Formats: sequence, structure tokens, C-alpha cells
Amino acid sequence: MAVTLVTGGSGFIGSHVTRALLERGDRVRVTVRARSRLENLEGLDAEQVTCDLLDRRQVRRALVGVDRLFHCAGLTSLRASADAHFRVNVQGARILFEEALVAGVQRVVHTSSFAAVGPASGTSRTADESQHFRAGRFGLPYVDAMHEAEGEALRLAAHGLPVVIVNPTYVFGRGDVHRSSTEIVRRFLRREIPAYVDGTVNVIAVEDVAAGHLLADERGEVGERYLLGNRNFTLDRLFADLGRISGVEPPAVKLPLPAAIALARVLSPLPGVPGIHEIELKSMALRWAYRSTKAKHRLGWSPGPHEECLEQTIAWYHDREPELGRSAGARQPLALRATGAGLRQAEALLSRIV
Repeated sequence: MAVTLVTGGSGFIGSHVTRALLERGDRVRVTVRARSRLENLEGLDAEQVTCDLLDRRQVRRALVGVDRLFHCAGLTSLRASADAHFRVNVQGARILFEEALVAGVQRVVHTSSFAAVGPASGTSRTADESQHFRAGRFGLPYVDAMHEAEGEALRLAAHGLPVVIVNPTYVFGRGDVHRSSTEIVRRFLRREIPAYVDGTVNVIAVEDVAAGHLLADERGEVGERYLLGNRNFTLDRLFADLGRISGVEPPAVKLPLPAAIALARVLSPLPGVPGIHEIELKSMALRWAYRSTKAKHRLGWSPGPHEECLEQTIAWYHDREPELGRSAGARQPLALRATGAGLRQAEALLSRIV
């Protein structure tokens, strides 16, 4: 029986893809690193192989006997350096895809990101796969690296690699052990978002993303990409819904982007990890709003109710950090509430004057 390889199988998306493949009946092998946290693989009948994607010899060994490849490994932290993003997300993808071509892998599904499409631009309220990439001007290393990684996939597709690309949006749900896309929920529950800006995000459940991977494998067209997203949220709406579900009061201070960046620069030299980071604010202020018509029509993909993944993410963090469960009803610090009220009053006054 041929092998299906999942890179990053112990991670958030990778572990859910692994579980879905096992349910499909595949013989699954997953790559892990020496220091990988393996809790997401507990109880799963998947072969584990230690593999650094920057090591060609290890990649070649991992690909022995493989006919299907799901590339789910990657670096997602916005705070990571450009060098780190390009080394892991671009160079790692290049090595993997080149070796997969040599190994004669029959099907490759590359986990890209909404970032490779870029935010909705111009007068468009939402973006789709046809949008030209123009997000390089924002100077976000993760965004640039994911775009370049897609370029590597398409370059190898031109040489015969049968690769299909999926672009999940912000993935919520259980199992984000590295606190990547769900970190915003954890910070919300811990009341560690001192200020935020206007922005829009699209949220999708991790189980729906895994289902989209399998449909891309079964029905996707080589060289094509498919956005996997669900509900578009303004940050105001997202925080309101998280607050309603969790009982934690939403952040009180909403600032224009320049003021928020100035605050981040003041906080960053202080001891500990700052509650907000300049590059995260720049990303947060963009319109990451999408439509997934192509995946629905061409793959037959159908995501579930959008609120379920919010509830699951909150419940998962409560299970992992029981102290969060005791914070239901907790309010934001008094200083932040007073600041937020003052800003709202000033905004209302200015609107009447103008």
C-alpha cells in the first residue's frame, strides 16, 4: 500500500489533515522534528519520521514509497524575522517539492495561506484567488514568504509536479499547540490586548480546512489554488462575539493605526512580551476578507457554521489553561476602560463638529 506523507503532521492543520486521511483509509506517514510537540498525534496510527525540510537527505528518506504528499509544515509567527520565514517557508518548500518531483509523487497538496492572495484591495469588499498579489508594499515577512512559496510550487508544477494549492484563512479550533492563528483568542481571554485597530479577518474551522485538503487532493486541478474561508469579521464584531461566548469583556481601546504603532513602540522595550507588536498591528489593520466560491463550486467544499470554531477555540484554551475558565465576566483593567470611554467621547464630539 502506497504511503501518504504529511509534513508538519504534529501541528495544528497537519494533525487534523492526518486524522482525516486516516479516516479515509490512507497509510499515513508524518514528518516531525526532534523537538516537536507530539500531543496532537496521540492515539493516531501514523508512522512518524524525523525530518528537517532543509535537509535534503532527510527529505529523500521521508519520501520513500510516497505517492501523495500534503505539505502542512511552516512558520506562521508574524514576529519572526524575514530570514526565518524565507528559510522555512520558501527554501523548505523548494527542497521538498524538488525532491517530490524526483521521487515521482503522484499528487501534492500545498498548504499556502490567505496571505499569498493578499488583503482585499481597492473598491473590492472581498478578494478571491484571481486577485493579483500587491501586498509586498506592506513589508510583512510572512505575507511575502507565503507568496514566494506558492511561486516555488508553481515553478515545479511547470516541470511536472502535480501540485494543488489550498489557501486557508485564519484557522480556529482545537489543537493549536504552537499558538499560531488562535493566539488572538488566547490573548483575548487573558485580557492581553491593550488596544486594537480597524481591520477585517476571515475565520475558518480547522476541521473544514482538513476536509478542503482532501477534496483538493481528490478533485483539485493541478496548478490551481483554492481559498478555504468562512465568515468575514470586523475586529469589532469578532471581539464582540468572543466576549459574548466567553463572558470576557472585549478590549476597550480602539486606536487609529499610527497611534497604535506609537503605543507598541513605547511598550516594546518593557520587560516581557509586549501585548501588541508593531508588525501585528500593521497586519491587523488590513482587510483580510475573502470569498470561497471557487472551492465550493469546483471542489464541492462546504464549511460548517462559523460560530462553532469560536466556541471550540475558547473551550480548548479553557481546558488547557483552567484559570481562563474562572475569568468569565472579567472586565478590562480600569485604566483601559477609562481610556476607551474618553476616546469614544472625543470621537463623538469631533463627528458633531465636522
